[in-house]
Amino acid sequence: MKKISVDALVIGAGFAGLYMLLKLRDRGLNVQVLEAAGDVGGTWYWNRYPGARCDVISVEYCYSFSKELQEEFKWPERYSGQPDILKYIQYTTEKFDLRKNIQFNTKVTDAIYNEDTQLWQVKTEEGQVFETTYFIMGTGCLSVPKEPDFKGIDSFNGEFYLTGKWPHNEVSFEGKRVAVIGTGSSGVQVIPEIAKKATHLTVLQRTPSYSIPGKNFPLDDTYLQDIYKRYDEIRHKAKTGTRGVGLTNVQGTGKSIKEFSREEAFKMMAETIEKGTSTLSSLFNDVKNDPEADQIIREFLYEMLDKIVKDPQTANLLKPNYPLLSKRYSLGLEYLETYNRDNVTLVDVLNDPIEEITPKGVKTKNTEYEFDMIVCATGFDGMTGAISKINIEGKNAVKLKSKWAAGPRAYLGLMSNGYPNMFTITGPGSPSILANAVMSIEQHVEWIDQCIQHMQTNNIAALEPKLEEENKWVQHVTDIAEPFFISKGNSWYLGGNIPGKPRVFMPYIGGLGAYTDICNTIAATGYQTFSKKTALMQTHK
Repeated sequence: MKKISVDALVIGAGFAGLYMLLKLRDRGLNVQVLEAAGDVGGTWYWNRYPGARCDVISVEYCYSFSKELQEEFKWPERYSGQPDILKYIQYTTEKFDLRKNIQFNTKVTDAIYNEDTQLWQVKTEEGQVFETTYFIMGTGCLSVPKEPDFKGIDSFNGEFYLTGKWPHNEVSFEGKRVAVIGTGSSGVQVIPEIAKKATHLTVLQRTPSYSIPGKNFPLDDTYLQDIYKRYDEIRHKAKTGTRGVGLTNVQGTGKSIKEFSREEAFKMMAETIEKGTSTLSSLFNDVKNDPEADQIIREFLYEMLDKIVKDPQTANLLKPNYPLLSKRYSLGLEYLETYNRDNVTLVDVLNDPIEEITPKGVKTKNTEYEFDMIVCATGFDGMTGAISKINIEGKNAVKLKSKWAAGPRAYLGLMSNGYPNMFTITGPGSPSILANAVMSIEQHVEWIDQCIQHMQTNNIAALEPKLEEENKWVQHVTDIAEPFFISKGNSWYLGGNIPGKPRVFMPYIGGLGAYTDICNTIAATGYQTFSKKTALMQTHK
């Protein structure tokens, strides 16, 4: 089959791929985007289960590069749901005429680097072959669902759904006995919605999540006009701060929680939640790594939970017994209140584990439950899941899977030694999911665009990070996370939810603002931490 030659090949048509396409196309490059789904949206195309929404305020969970776009699209809610986020992505696609450069329903199988031509050869499941100078992965951090592996899963006679692969047609819960397996973020979102309609909902919980009540409400023009006036200030705070947000930054005390009385600390936390902010971790300087401080904040959350959930036995089952900040906690909209409903039952499958799925339902060690429908909210293969699905071979035919066998090794989360001109947007080793994802994406896309411009201006055909610089960065990412609970929890941040996946803390915990400064310094000083090869036409002179 004839090779299709392009300047840049971008994989994925979510927030990352679309902005990368726009930047490089505006620079005059011939850009092609390949997308496995049938339309744009990335994770928001697939995750359309009832209740799906982002826990970043909508007026910040959107692009900042266009003032016009910011003010044109009217977000309906403070935390808008998946349908509106997908509408926003589609609106952006049409506004900037991006669809003409995207090929849908296309799965990439192989990406092989040719050292002689200094080009990437990329193959698709459909048999197409693309040849490109710049190979860019915009596949997202949470785009590959963890497939449930219960014994007998194919024997179930009822309806079976995975939140991360929700069907496009409407799913009815009316008159049905429904099971939800999993109480991470997806479970916390879908459970209240199913409970409103199902005859009975049984939640099968192995590990409870911390769920902090959120304040959601419709947005009116007065609210939006105020945001438009302050957008520059809000975005500046977002890009220079830690978490990539400018509206909900909590004014921290700068002190240990232990310096306050129990009553004072509890009052401050209650007031923070009442204002609609779930970032309790920013109030005090020691709750991320001090067991005594963590215990105080947990006691506050337990007390709050006991006030919401009426049945003491259910309330106790919902209380996590691990540090608050060792995992990602969830923004709960009616989640805890759902357990007060007569048609909802919570089952502890930590002490009575699931043994198999049967034709009638779910069998635990001690009980067999009958269901008409099972919904698995079992999470994602985070950070590296989508990248590892492609057979990527760099210099000397070294497979990326082999290089990353003991954990991902990337410089700045952007590039990996031995894989010239291959960029990973919000890859492992970058702030990515520890900050507002759209702000992380914008920063990466703009850095990659600037880097490619530098390469073209200076006749650089191949660029990759120096091995010693990559090693230093990987160690730095590990070192700065090491003192904190988050580096030790059994979470997807470390691959702890995927059997056999190496346990390595993957995101950069130092904050988006600090990370951006590092990246900007590297660019401003001429990319000295990278190895460079000039174009072949000059090399052979």
